[in-house]
Amino acid sequence: MKFKIKVWRQADSKDSGKFESYTVDNISGDTSFLEMLDAMNIQLTKEGGDPVAFDSDCREGVCGMCSMVIDGQAHGPKPATTTCQLYMRHFQDGAEITVEPWRATAFPVVRDLVVDRSAFDRIMQAGGYVTVHSGPKPEPNSIPIEPEIAEEALDAASCIGCGACVAACPNASAMLYTSAKVSHLGLLPQGDPERKHRVLSMVEQMEGEGFGSCRNYGECEAQCPKEISIKFIGMLNREYLQASLLDEANPRGKMSPQ
Repeated sequence: MKFKIKVWRQADSKDSGKFESYTVDNISGDTSFLEMLDAMNIQLTKEGGDPVAFDSDCREGVCGMCSMVIDGQAHGPKPATTTCQLYMRHFQDGAEITVEPWRATAFPVVRDLVVDRSAFDRIMQAGGYVTVHSGPKPEPNSIPIEPEIAEEALDAASCIGCGACVAACPNASAMLYTSAKVSHLGLLPQGDPERKHRVLSMVEQMEGEGFGSCRNYGECEAQCPKEISIKFIGMLNREYLQASLLDEANPRGKMSPQ
C-alpha cells in the first residue's frame, strides 16, 4: 500500500509550524499507524531529513501516549481505538492522510506531534488520589461493594488520560477526563472521605489550566478510545454543586479534607 502523509511539522512551541507532505510505499495493511510513522522516519533519516517527533509507549492501547489527530479525528477514524491500534488497512490504498497534534491551549506543542499534557498530571495531583495509612491493609473483601457500583467505578477508571476528549471538544474542555477521575474514586467507599475536597480541588485546577467549558457537544464521548460516558460529567456537576454548598456553609471558608 502507498500513502501520502501530510503531517504537521513544528520545531518548538515558539515556531509557527506548517504541514509537510511525505510519501510512504510498500506498507502492509497489517502495519499499525505508528509502525507506518516509524517506517516514514527511517526513510526521512536515510534521506538526511529530520524524523517526525511523536509520542508512544506501550503500543497496546493502555498508556494513552499515542496522541494525534488523524484526518480530523482524535486517534483516527476507527471508533474506540487508540492510534497504536489503528492499522493501515483502515485506509484506502493511495489515500492522503493528514496528521496533526492535539489542538488546545492547555496542551502546548513541544515539537511536531508531541504536546505537553502535564496539565492532566496537575489535575490529578490536586486531588486524584486516596489517602491511606502505611502498614498492613484490610482484607479487600471486608468492604462490601455492590457489583453495579464496582462496575461503574471500573468504567470510569478505564480512562487512560490520552487527551482525546480535549482534542475533540470544540471548546477544548477537560470535563470528561476530570469527571472520570473524580467519579472512579468517589464511587468507592475508600474514596468517600475526601470526595468533596477532591472535586473542588480538581475542578479548580482544571479551570486554572485554561481548559474550555463544557457545552454538552458530546464529541468527547464519541472520540474517547475507551468510550467513557458523558454521564460522568453529570455526576461531576452534582458532586461539585453539593461540595460547593457545604463549602459555603463552612465558617472557616475553605473546605479541609475529611
